[in-house]
Amino acid sequence: MKGRKKWLSKLWMGLIFLFFYAPIAYIVVFSFNSGRSLTRMDGFSLQWYERMFSNGDMMDAMFYTILVAVIATVVSTIIGTVAAIGLSKSSRVLKTIVERVNDLPIMNPEIVTAIGLLMFFSALGVRKGLLTMILAHVMFCTPYVMLSVSPKLRSLDPNLADACMDLGATPWQALTKVIVPQIMPGIVSGALIAFTMSFDDFIISYFVTGNGVSNISILVYTMSKRINPSINALSTVVILLITVVLILVNLIPAMKERSEKKREERMEQV
Repeated sequence: MKGRKKWLSKLWMGLIFLFFYAPIAYIVVFSFNSGRSLTRMDGFSLQWYERMFSNGDMMDAMFYTILVAVIATVVSTIIGTVAAIGLSKSSRVLKTIVERVNDLPIMNPEIVTAIGLLMFFSALGVRKGLLTMILAHVMFCTPYVMLSVSPKLRSLDPNLADACMDLGATPWQALTKVIVPQIMPGIVSGALIAFTMSFDDFIISYFVTGNGVSNISILVYTMSKRINPSINALSTVVILLITVVLILVNLIPAMKERSEKKREERMEQV
């Protein structure tokens, strides 16, 4: 009976993985299709990758997507981390109010946020383009960073910074040498969430962009009305980029931890 349950659980897990990853595998496979069909393989070819890299609109969309995602991630991570650290030292009433306000952009439907930003920029007379897209992405990415960093701060000893300064450290040294390393996992998680949210955002980007600035999601939306296998090639490149980023984010800390262990072992031997 136990063996049967174990077999069924493995089958269930396999079906779940198939449900999640079969569409990704489908896109990758058909990106190498020699024909235009999206349902039948006619042979192996790299022509859609050649057309993608020779297509100026696709390359511009890729550039703007990465540029906006990187800038929004860096800025929102800094703002969110500093805000979370400052909030951890605030009064309980202020902390509760700010946390509830911080939850609004996360819980608010994107279409409402997009229309609000559109009206806000229009009221200020700001010309829509790259700047408005970056500002919008920073706005909706920052709450996710704060939400990721705050639990790490709550797990720290509240007297840790005071103890560091009692030992001779300046406030800046206590922040950069002690507090930030302790909450680094939360900062990295928040940065990854911010990058992902910015990279694949469509609704807010569609409402706040202009002057020929479009990201990948907007480009795919405009191309989805007609059959274009280059979308598969573009999607495969995006999947590859995200996979590389995830591997590096998980591999670098492991390598760093391994090197520290080796260093400690050498010190013990000496």
